[in-house]
Amino acid sequence: MWKKGLAGIVSTLLVATLFVQPSLGKEYPTRPIELIAPFAAGSTMDLLARIIADVAPKYLKEPMAVVNKAGAAGSLGAAEVIRSAPDGYKLITLPSGFFSTTVKSQKVPFDPNDLIPIANFIRYKDGLVVKGDSPWKTLGDLLDYGKKNPGKLRWGHTARGTTVYISTVCIFKKAGIEAIDLPYPGGAQIVSAILGGHVDAGIGAYGAYRSHVKAGSAKYLVTYTDQRFDDPPGIPTAVELGFPEAAKLPTLVGVYGHKNTPEEVIKTLFAAFRKTYDDPEFKKGLEKLGEEPKFGGPEMIREAIKSSDEVGLPILKELGMYVGK
Repeated sequence: MWKKGLAGIVSTLLVATLFVQPSLGKEYPTRPIELIAPFAAGSTMDLLARIIADVAPKYLKEPMAVVNKAGAAGSLGAAEVIRSAPDGYKLITLPSGFFSTTVKSQKVPFDPNDLIPIANFIRYKDGLVVKGDSPWKTLGDLLDYGKKNPGKLRWGHTARGTTVYISTVCIFKKAGIEAIDLPYPGGAQIVSAILGGHVDAGIGAYGAYRSHVKAGSAKYLVTYTDQRFDDPPGIPTAVELGFPEAAKLPTLVGVYGHKNTPEEVIKTLFAAFRKTYDDPEFKKGLEKLGEEPKFGGPEMIREAIKSSDEVGLPILKELGMYVGK
């Protein structure tokens, strides 16, 4: 008799579980969410994460805290999310290029496919920058200097293997220039190096340089795109200047989570991020950031990664940077 009673209890519990589980996703979130910014404080990635964290809680009904975990071009932060519980309480902002080139140019102790895209927010206006009063007024001027002074041109970047790094190497290689690349923790440090004369040029997203460009203390020579922007105004594109390869690796920046995160949680996050993007406060924050607003879901991000992968992989191999597996 007691066996029948026990079987009945177990059956009741199983049925109850079936009804309880779907509601868990609907209840999410019930506590603060952590958003990892995998690059240095003050970088465009960091600033974007903070804008998201300021507005998204309005729609998620729970606080969102930004945690900086810089290092290895985003890999340290990515590893932390992959190690975390797949419950939607630990997310990360990452560039699409992290998946198409970064993890293919460095050995990483994890499978990058364990991260999935949730929503995209911006596209970087990547480019090459020099000091405002430098003798180089155009990209051609800088390249001429590099040709006449082999091994003397110094340029700063945040990490080898990023899309913006590869785009720059493509330009220098096509122009026949031997230059010295110097890594820095983040965009803010590169700005300081340019203004202080420690490097001749620097690369990165426009947001990190915008205030200095507007003040005249820094100057963009080229954007790694196929279209001009109103801000920065009048700057030629890589395509216009004869370097189309540098424009084939666009950088989309969005939020990613653990691949085993419940679907209901992902849907909740995407819906909140859609509202966040449309929020006037968020729009105002993006305008100050200076990058190109570009919202999209997982499919758009995956397509961008696939496209960059098709272009970036051959370039990595040609430059001897592909680590493979």
